[in-house]
Amino acid sequence: MTGGRVLVVGLGSPDRGDDAVGAAVAERLGALAMDDVDVVTREDPTQLVQLWAGHDAALVIDAVASGNPPGRLHIREVGDAGEPLPTHAFTAAGRGGSHAFGLAGAVELARTLGTLPTHVTVVGVEAKSFDFGPMSPEVEASIDAAVATAAAELIALREEVQSCA
Repeated sequence: MTGGRVLVVGLGSPDRGDDAVGAAVAERLGALAMDDVDVVTREDPTQLVQLWAGHDAALVIDAVASGNPPGRLHIREVGDAGEPLPTHAFTAAGRGGSHAFGLAGAVELARTLGTLPTHVTVVGVEAKSFDFGPMSPEVEASIDAAVATAAAELIALREEVQSCA
């Protein structure tokens, strides 16, 4: 690992309704231009397994489908000592690629391979629809809260990583 770098990943497809929320939140976090923070967006969660290399911590923002009201935020700590993500909520949620390999699968594969950073936080935004088209009004209305929550989690991750360096 390198000296205290944190990776922010906005996960999801920009043209699949609420699946675009991860990228929307990550782009707003990127505008904060924080030191030692790399911000990227990706559609395919399988890329995370290699993308985490060189980072001491990661923050992933993604749409989630757990049956809660659209726009509800979920925060999970899933680093190398964390609990597995529930696969029913963090699946490929509308992504057609990689045979429904979602965020939960990427986290557990990285855990098995020993590439999962020590500190990984997932901010999930409850989705209403993964159909082609724009985000639902409910999820669109939750973006400010998701950005604020993700920013707070990012600051905590940076502090944790810096205290361990």
